[in-house]
Amino acid sequence: MTDRCDILISGGGIAGLAAAAAFGTAGYSVICVDPAPPITDRDTDGADMRTTAMLQPARDVLQAAGVWDALAPHGAALEVMQIVDAGGTDGTARTAKAFRASDVSDLPFGWNFQNWRLRQVLVARLAALDNVDFRPGTGAETLLTRTAEARVGLSDGSPVRAKLVIAADGRNSPMREAAGIAVQTRRYGQKALAFAVTHPEPHQNISTEVHQTGGPFTLVPLPDHQGHPCSAVVWMDDGSKTLARHTAAIDAFEEEMTARSCGVLGPLRLASPRSIWPIISQQAERFSGERIALVAEAAHVVPPIGAQGLNMSLADIQTLLDLAQAQPDALGGADMLDAYHKARFGDVSLRVAGIDLLNRTSQASSPWMRGARAFGVRALHDVAPVRRTLMQLGLGTRRAG
Repeated sequence: MTDRCDILISGGGIAGLAAAAAFGTAGYSVICVDPAPPITDRDTDGADMRTTAMLQPARDVLQAAGVWDALAPHGAALEVMQIVDAGGTDGTARTAKAFRASDVSDLPFGWNFQNWRLRQVLVARLAALDNVDFRPGTGAETLLTRTAEARVGLSDGSPVRAKLVIAADGRNSPMREAAGIAVQTRRYGQKALAFAVTHPEPHQNISTEVHQTGGPFTLVPLPDHQGHPCSAVVWMDDGSKTLARHTAAIDAFEEEMTARSCGVLGPLRLASPRSIWPIISQQAERFSGERIALVAEAAHVVPPIGAQGLNMSLADIQTLLDLAQAQPDALGGADMLDAYHKARFGDVSLRVAGIDLLNRTSQASSPWMRGARAFGVRALHDVAPVRRTLMQLGLGTRRAG
């Protein structure tokens, strides 16, 4: 027996679950599949201990998907983004500039959530939607498209016919490959560690990005943990150094990460396991094909700088939903998908290029480049119109290009 639906979503990560919730809440029939069941509890082995800063436009997407009210109590507001240039390798903070949300908005820049919590709330939302069929443990394996529909073969042997396939299945997307869409990838020789820390000084809703040779060290506010101020950390550096830190003794690791943070919040204490992943930049040559749209890491991957990754993904989803609702009789048609590609490709391309430049600058080790990095931070902050435009672009309230 063949299942039929409006939309087949390949991928049950945060982006795929958010797409299923958004389209399901809008009334579409949705089947969402992923070969790996989501882990929705902090203390379960394999839980995703990374965090995601949801910027203002992302909140609108999550509200429309019916999950914001359940999420909001678990987030920490991001009122200030602070950039610290720590010179070369000695860890001295030479320049610190604060970008305040109040300069451009009555709202915070965004809200920071733990990824396992995002999955928990999104899975609960899908369970409440009768028109969404979430199938964890089942993957999308084959794709055959025609002018009128797409036919997807699932790993359990069952076929699905859909008007639109949304590929939200990651940087190695099987559906993107099946659609014959190529990608361009840049590698940096870096890896990132993600973990949570507690600290004696309150973070005061300030997110701090400390730039030093090798890559940035970012502290992002979280709600208190066991009565102590808490932050999420993403620490990017050369791959070999990161691998060593991943397994380092906790005492030595805490001493090193406190020094790397320039002590902005006092001594840091590890409050979660350490996760590790490689840093790449990647972009698909097209974001759409016949009856298929690429979103999130199937379309674009960026280093974790400036909270752009998942926020770009939710912008993909919102754009697709807007186009679908504007053309209700043409879901998944060529005109709709061409419009999606045109709406997202240019904006994403400029953001990918900008983050690539920031990351390469952060890696720079020469004294000249370190000086240029410090000068750039000062220039971006001290010229008020430039500062406001930069913040609006970062928020996504103003499109790149």
